[in-house]
Amino acid sequence: MRVLVIGGTGFVGRCVVSRLVSAGHVVHVPTRRLTHGRELQVHPTVTVLQGDVHDEVTLNGLVAGCDVVINLVGILHSSTGQPYGADFARAHVQLPGKIAQACCLHQVKQFIHISALGVSADGPSGYLRSKAAGEQAIREVFAANPANSSETFTFLRPSVIFGPGDQFMNMFASLARFFPVLPMAGASARMQPVYVGDVATAVMHVLGNPRAAGQTYELAGPRVYTLGELVELAALWSGHPRKVIDMPMSIGRMQAFMFECMPGVPLMSRDNLDSLSVDNVSPLPIDPELGVVPTPLESVAPVYLMPTKVG
Repeated sequence: MRVLVIGGTGFVGRCVVSRLVSAGHVVHVPTRRLTHGRELQVHPTVTVLQGDVHDEVTLNGLVAGCDVVINLVGILHSSTGQPYGADFARAHVQLPGKIAQACCLHQVKQFIHISALGVSADGPSGYLRSKAAGEQAIREVFAANPANSSETFTFLRPSVIFGPGDQFMNMFASLARFFPVLPMAGASARMQPVYVGDVATAVMHVLGNPRAAGQTYELAGPRVYTLGELVELAALWSGHPRKVIDMPMSIGRMQAFMFECMPGVPLMSRDNLDSLSVDNVSPLPIDPELGVVPTPLESVAPVYLMPTKVG
C-alpha cells in the first residue's frame, strides 16, 4: 500500500515508518524541512517531501493517490486561550479536520489518527480539550461526506510514550544530572506509559483492518506509576539517583509561568500541570485486536538511559 505519514519525522513517526517499510509498504513523509527527514531517507521505499501540511492545496496533493493516511502530529505547548490556545487549535483541531476532508475528497481507504489517552471536551487542560476537539472534527467531516466514506477512520489514544529518543524519561534523566534533588509539582499524578514499539505495533494491526473502522483504541503500558516514581527511576537508571520532592501545585504553577516566559520550548507549562490533575491511566487492557503485549518500562528504559562509558 501507499501510505502517507504526517508527522513521520518525529519520535513516534520514525518507529512507525520503519515498521511500514519492513512490511513492504511505500511510504511518503512530508516535512517543512528536508533535513528533518534525513535519517528516513535510508529506507528504500520512503520518499521525504518538503511541504506545509497546513496548506490545503499542498495537503490535497500529498493525500491524492494514497491508500492510507496516518496522522501523528501533536504538540505539548501552546499560547493560552479558551477552550485551548491557538497553537493547539492549529495542530490538534484544524489540521486533523483538513486531513479528514482530504481523505474523503480523494476516497482514501483508511485514516489512522493518533490522539491521546484521557481526551475530553471538558478536560482540565487545553491539550486534552484540543485533542478531543480534533477527534470530533474528524467525525464531523466523515459524517458530512457519507458518499465518500464508511467510517474509514480509526483513533488510537496512547498514554505518555517512552522509548529511545523520547522527551519524557530522557528529560527527567537530564534534570537529574544537574540537581541534587528534584522538586516536582504533580508528583502524585498517576500515569501508565506505553512503549513506542507497542504504539507502532498497534498501528500495523489497525492498518488495512476493516474491523478497526470507526473504532477508538486506548494504548497504555502494563503498570501504573506516579510521576514521582517515574522521575526517580529515570534518575536512577541514568546513573544519578535523586529524591523527588512533591512540590505544592501553586508553587509549580509559578515555576511553570517562569518557564513559559523564557525563550525556547518551555521545560514545563501551566497547561502541562493542568493535565496532571487527572490520572492518565486506562481502566482496560489493550484490545487484543491490536496484537500488543505491553512492554514493561523496566525492560527498555534502563538500556537507553544508561550513561555512556568513555574509554
